[in-house]
Amino acid sequence: MILIAGPCVIEKDPSIAFQTAEQLKNLTEDLQMPYIFKASYDKANRSSLSSYRGVGLEKGLDILDEVKQQFGLPILTDVHSPAEAHIAAEVVDILQIPAFLCRQTDLLVAAAKTGKIVNIKKGQFLAPSDIEYCIRKVTDSGNKNVLVTERGFAFGYGNLVSDMRAIPIMQRFGYPVIFDATHSVQLPGGVGGASSGERQFVETLARAAVAAGANGLFLEVHPQPDLAPCDGPNMITPDTTRALLTVCQAIFQIVHQ
Repeated sequence: MILIAGPCVIEKDPSIAFQTAEQLKNLTEDLQMPYIFKASYDKANRSSLSSYRGVGLEKGLDILDEVKQQFGLPILTDVHSPAEAHIAAEVVDILQIPAFLCRQTDLLVAAAKTGKIVNIKKGQFLAPSDIEYCIRKVTDSGNKNVLVTERGFAFGYGNLVSDMRAIPIMQRFGYPVIFDATHSVQLPGGVGGASSGERQFVETLARAAVAAGANGLFLEVHPQPDLAPCDGPNMITPDTTRALLTVCQAIFQIVHQ
């Protein structure tokens, strides 16, 4: 079972990224689980103009490179434009296409042409069968290194619903499907100009997704989620992550035995 995990965004205090990376590396080594560190240098789709976005491309990539070198971890980060994709590819191992941009042809093609693994987060507005066309934009551009991440569907105002049928549907296209258990409990616009979340349901959805055959989990993890500048209500702590992964790994082994 693959784990992609880390804080939502690189904060003004970069020690959060290093602290989280170290704790998750130690945890996944104990569990013998492949681990990819994730954090965003910029969150370009915040609800409000005044919301915290990150430290920016240049500084953010410097910090991600330090995490990579210090802990020997593969790195994933979001990219929002073709130009960013080429710059970020010099540092990171996986380029993530944000859910709201999953159909942006120029971005998908540019990410593909870097030769890096491309993680496509399925948009909340997209049927799982339609992810095929997003995948094709990458593979037809000469890159077969693709991951797909499920993060829930928008079926109503201010809420997301996870349909576990999406996992086997998207796996039919031949690429691993990761389940984002923390963004799936997000409540878009739940506190007016920002999203809220229900982290108490992260474990329920994660266990269900692994039981449904997901190839791995995506988790946003923070030592003090309630103090995080964004996505705090749906992030979990490293201690919670350990307990969650222990259970999910056992489920994964049963499903795949």
